[in-house]
Amino acid sequence: MASRSCCASTFLQHWFNLSDPGAKDALYESPVLRRFAGVDLGRAAAPDETTILRFRHLLELHELCGQILDTVNHYLASRGLHIATGAIVDATIIAAPSSTKNRKKERDPAMHQTRKGNQWYFGANAHICVDSKSGIVHSVCTSAASVSDVSMSPDLLHGDEKKVWGDAGYQGQTEVIHAAAPAAQDMTSRRAKRKGGVDEMERRKNRTKARVRVKVEWCFRILKRVFGFTKVRYRGLKKNHE
Repeated sequence: MASRSCCASTFLQHWFNLSDPGAKDALYESPVLRRFAGVDLGRAAAPDETTILRFRHLLELHELCGQILDTVNHYLASRGLHIATGAIVDATIIAAPSSTKNRKKERDPAMHQTRKGNQWYFGANAHICVDSKSGIVHSVCTSAASVSDVSMSPDLLHGDEKKVWGDAGYQGQTEVIHAAAPAAQDMTSRRAKRKGGVDEMERRKNRTKARVRVKVEWCFRILKRVFGFTKVRYRGLKKNHE
């Protein structure tokens, strides 16, 4: 029962952007959250912040969060939400504190800076792969912001894809996609090859592809605007990935 409560607390932390003390307080304040976590205050106390912290370290040590994601997807599949054979890949930057006003007098060495357009960013990249039909996230990778989006594509695909969508930044990765998913058709958008831009035919194709790719943007909206994960919560890539 204790492990169930701690596991549920980690979900609540992500969903409601809670710290360890905040997760403990939320369990005491909300009957709904207690019911979700399986906490009965008449029988035992809710997990305290130290217990939640230690449980998260166990998840990190044994690399169990990937299995939790698989379990959630299996549960959704049992409810009729299946992972199909179409995949959408994309990445978003999660900012990290750039200040050196901390105990070690340095920025997080696992984070790096990158330029997007004319703007520089410091932090990490969250790479995800989304099912093109249901919009379910079935794989996640984390890297420093300086790592290119396309380099993580083979780790995101499960191998049985028939079509793979990506924005124009993934153009030219047909061979990489086929190496990871031999039967997959490259559906990435095409950028201009010449100064005059793409022709009208390619523009129409890009618009059609964009209607599919929009599902990955929904996931980023949930991640950043609903869960509040606009900045990393811990130092190091592994902790933030878990």
